Amino acid sequence: MQNHLSSINYHSLNCNGRLVDLSSPKIMGILNLTPDSFSDGGKFNNEKDALKHTEKLLSEGAGIIDIGPQSTRPNAEFLSSKEEIQRIGKVISQIKKEFPEALVSLDTFYAETVRFGFNEGIDMVNDISGGQFDETMFDIVAETRLPYILMHVNPSYETMHDKIKYEDITLEINRYFSEKTNVLLQKGVKDIILDPGFGFGKTVEDQMKMIDEVEYLGLERFPLLIGISRKSFIYKPLGKSPLDIDEETQKLHMKVLQQGAKILRVHDVAKSAAVVKQFCDKNKKC
Repeated sequence: MQNHLSSINYHSLNCNGRLVDLSSPKIMGILNLTPDSFSDGGKFNNEKDALKHTEKLLSEGAGIIDIGPQSTRPNAEFLSSKEEIQRIGKVISQIKKEFPEALVSLDTFYAETVRFGFNEGIDMVNDISGGQFDETMFDIVAETRLPYILMHVNPSYETMHDKIKYEDITLEINRYFSEKTNVLLQKGVKDIILDPGFGFGKTVEDQMKMIDEVEYLGLERFPLLIGISRKSFIYKPLGKSPLDIDEETQKLHMKVLQQGAKILRVHDVAKSAAVVKQFCDKNKKC
């Protein structure tokens, strides 16, 4: 593993002209503006509470704040882009004003929401659909020149949670990444982050295999984001709740960091930041 780690190229991202070095893994703190998210729905869906939670996430070690106006859990309420924009309101611009050092990611599969977010000051786009739910997504990302998080997912909103048992999940994800990144690169999108899509349409067995094979995901050309926080493939087999698997999650975070993951998307920033520090201290890589 050490040899593999030392061979990974360190990456940097151009976020609106600000160069972000990923030689040290980054924590992406989740800010849900939704009333119906599975673990924290309704807690932060007003401007005051959203700013307060952002301050907490940043103080605990988050370098990126991922703003989600729409829940993508199974059976969630489906919002239009217009409804997403209404829900976001002034949260992005207020965060940028109050916390100028924070990087803001916008979690949406709509190009129009990206355009709105860009005008409000976002630094990157987190699209769970891989450009499949809005055919103009890749074009708006190319136009804004924002870093783009490309996630592996089934091809439609209706099927995104349909469980598929793959013959070789790692091969399937890398095939998908290869096809999509080629299109993005042709359009001029240079800053791409890859997310293998834990929690979306994959069996528990395949997701555990993904954890074991993180080092083989992502083609080594692009930084890898891992989002396993409060995911059912961890808590359901244990008979626990999403809020009761911190210890198990942090062990898995360490495992993926050791295999080269560069961004952890998490709810619990403090505990995840402690794991990143432990990883850096042990490996002298950060």
